[in-house]
Amino acid sequence: MISGRCAACKYLRRRCPSHCIFSPYFPPNDPQRFACVHRIYGASNVGKMLLKLPPHLRAQTADTLYMEAKCRIQDPVYGCVGIISHLHQQIRIAESQLAKTQAEIAVFNSIAREAQVQEIEADSNFFKNLLPEEITAAGLRSYGYGSPSTQTFKFN
Repeated sequence: MISGRCAACKYLRRRCPSHCIFSPYFPPNDPQRFACVHRIYGASNVGKMLLKLPPHLRAQTADTLYMEAKCRIQDPVYGCVGIISHLHQQIRIAESQLAKTQAEIAVFNSIAREAQVQEIEADSNFFKNLLPEEITAAGLRSYGYGSPSTQTFKFN
């Protein structure tokens, strides 16, 4: 056995030519990668697919074929579609939790705003019921409380 053979040629027990279509995408140090792809698609079909593609897309295609083949071996019925549907389900659950949390935040914000309005109204009612002497004694006239006729404004 020559150590320079790619995983595909080792698996198929053949000599690896210098122009081997498999060698850039199935290195000899990862024989399981080609075994998965070969088991699902077959070496001849994978070779034909890679030859039909432009060279810049071949690496991504080999990676995709490996991932899909690995998923199909783990789950023969659904393959990678099972993983995709599981991820979609997780997304839907997360979106519903997010919507619930946003609704709770909106409720809490409206309760907080209502409490602030009630507090302001209570403070306003308190000051409205004060006598002018109490307003002057408390030093609140400059804040707009008390009779406007007794307030003096200076304009420069």
